[in-house]
Amino acid sequence: MVEAKTRENSEKTVKSASKRRAATRPSAAQTAWLRRGLSQPGGKLPLFDQTGRRINERTIRSCLDQGWAEPWFENPIKPDWLVCKLTDQGRKAVE
Repeated sequence: MVEAKTRENSEKTVKSASKRRAATRPSAAQTAWLRRGLSQPGGKLPLFDQTGRRINERTIRSCLDQGWAEPWFENPIKPDWLVCKLTDQGRKAVE
């Protein structure tokens, strides 16, 4: 009985997280970053902003969590840099 309740609560949590994710819109910083990938081959997202500063890692990770971006490849020279590209969901979120 306890296992069934736990499983049921877990399923509800997953469903509500999916609904929140679907209803969430990108913030201004996320939108600016994601839009820059619209004009790039393969939807490549930049590592740096227009002033040469690295894109905030929280912005990148949040976009990854929302499904708007996905890792593209690992950078062997800078393994801590997240090289990402837009997903179809990300395109829809910013177009």
